[in-house]
Amino acid sequence: MSRNWISRLTGPLAVFAVLAVIAFASLAASSPAMAQSGLDPKLVQELQGGQTLQGGSVPGNVEGTSPISEQWRDVRRGLRGTVSIPDKKAGVLVQSEGENWRNMHNGPLSTYSIWVIAGMIVVLALFFLIRGRIRIEQGKSGTTITRFKDFERFGHWLLAVSFIILALSGLNLLYGRYWLLPAIGPEAFGTITLWGKFVHNYLSFAFMLGLAIILLMWAVHNIPNRYDLIWMSKAGGLFTKHSHPPARKFNAGQKVLFWLVILGGVSISLSGWSLLFPFEYPMFAKTFEILNMLGFNWILGFDLPTTLTPMQEMQFAQLWHAILAVFLIAVILGHIYIGSIGMEGAFDAMGSGEVDLNWAKEHHSIWVEEMTESDAEATKPAPAE
Repeated sequence: MSRNWISRLTGPLAVFAVLAVIAFASLAASSPAMAQSGLDPKLVQELQGGQTLQGGSVPGNVEGTSPISEQWRDVRRGLRGTVSIPDKKAGVLVQSEGENWRNMHNGPLSTYSIWVIAGMIVVLALFFLIRGRIRIEQGKSGTTITRFKDFERFGHWLLAVSFIILALSGLNLLYGRYWLLPAIGPEAFGTITLWGKFVHNYLSFAFMLGLAIILLMWAVHNIPNRYDLIWMSKAGGLFTKHSHPPARKFNAGQKVLFWLVILGGVSISLSGWSLLFPFEYPMFAKTFEILNMLGFNWILGFDLPTTLTPMQEMQFAQLWHAILAVFLIAVILGHIYIGSIGMEGAFDAMGSGEVDLNWAKEHHSIWVEEMTESDAEATKPAPAE
């Protein structure tokens, strides 16, 4: 009985709903300004100084000539209003640079970054196919020499492991939504990304500590010397067999890697620090001012901006952080290659700290001579009194 009563009402209710929608649409069509802007026509007329909207001019029509169009242009350009809350950034209704940042982040940055990383992998693969693994030409001697002590290896692995995890979690932020999300689903991706963010934030301190350790330990060994010119002229013997230019503890190639890691690591740490503590440590306006003073504006053909809003500072920090991260990933890929499958005996230096004597003589002959002389001096008996 009740069901029949409901069914009788269903038809009339549906007809009434359709008629209500038609009536509302007719009412909206009769007031174009209200339909397009969502504002009361009287309020719009008041804001325009009593002028009547003509030719379809509405507040959102930035091509219009009415006074309100100029107001919306100013808003679109980042006009700052007055707010009563502590966060004065809320006074900016439309932050236009955000769209520029988004276009850069999702466009050139994402596109070129993957090409840089993929390009490095392709180059290393081709080099391996052409050159093969660099062998110890004299074969293993069976005698080892201490290459790196325990604390040296600790500093290296602290930096290396933290960097690898930071790189993977950072790449997930850049590309995870495109590759990982479709593969594992939104729930798993959300969990991985959330924990990856926490790990990325806190593991950055381990990275900075490792960076400081290797700087203090190895900076003195990475000062250029005359042997580096010989090494560079022969490309370290990487492309030819039976070519082993002399080198001390670090050869010219390792010195270039060291300073790239130090300078890139310091810069990425500073930008990361700015991102960890938003709006607290602006640094790009001052950096751009210094670069302009050094003549970079003449090289670039334009002045770098020296007046930046807090939001612009954060956008520059994020972009620079990502650019440096991709650059360091490409550099470290080359280091991982040569320290593992690319060269026989190289991994032992950071694995056990002991390397084969023949390997050391082929790649760091001057260092072996210095270590041998040092050991001879240490074991030399004291003169009898």
